[in-house]
Parts: sequence; C-alpha cells; structure tokens
Amino acid sequence: MRTRKFTPTEEWEDERQLLGLKGEKEAMAYLISCGYEIEAHRHRMRRHDIDLIARRGQLVAFVEVKTRRGHAFGTPLEAVTRRKQQSIAKVADLWRIRFGHKDDVYRFDLVAVDESRDGKVEIQHVEDAWRLGR
Repeated sequence: MRTRKFTPTEEWEDERQLLGLKGEKEAMAYLISCGYEIEAHRHRMRRHDIDLIARRGQLVAFVEVKTRRGHAFGTPLEAVTRRKQQSIAKVADLWRIRFGHKDDVYRFDLVAVDESRDGKVEIQHVEDAWRLGR
C-alpha cells in the first residue's frame, strides 16, 4: 500500500495550490450565499477528485472550481477538458451511489473565480456546464 505524506495547508508553498484553495473558499462562500449547502470539499477517490459537492434541496451539483489571475492560458471553462470531465464523473458516480438520495437530481457546474491584481474577486457560476454522453 502506498502512503502519501500529509502537509497541512498552512505549510503549502506552491502558489498555484494556494490560489486554488483560496478560489475554492470563495466559491463555497458564494454557493452558500445562493442557498446551497456544501456536502463535500475536495472529495477524493484515489487520484480523482471533485472540488465541491453542493446541495440545494434535491439538486446536487458536482462543482469544478477554476481560479485565475487572467486568461492568458484560456478561460476557466476551456480548462475543464473532456478528460477532466470524465474524471469528475467517476467520482460523482461513486458519491451518488454512496451518499445520494432516491429523488436527487444531479448536474455538473463550474465556478470561475477571477482575482484581479488589486485582489478584487469576481465569480461566475455556470450551472449545468457540461453533460457526459453515454
């Protein structure tokens, strides 16, 4: 069995990881303000994960959060490749089997968090951002 070293977030040094975590916290605050409850943050299955799982009534949104300080490398939606969508779907299926309720409705959302140089944050929530064809 392979083990991984745990490093508390306070000890993280990688700027991309810190920016991502900050964006996830902003996205959680935004979703909560819209009436969602956060069921899970960084829900992981082996090497696959979902940033947020949010619930509002019977609606469960599997949320990918993309945090940027500019669009030099494309828009947040462009950053969620088909491969990433499939990875999220694997984790979502297992979460649904384990924790879902009979009448739940599921979708995949994207929350884009843009941080300007002066620290101002802008959030865009794309509901039902993609669907997977079977």
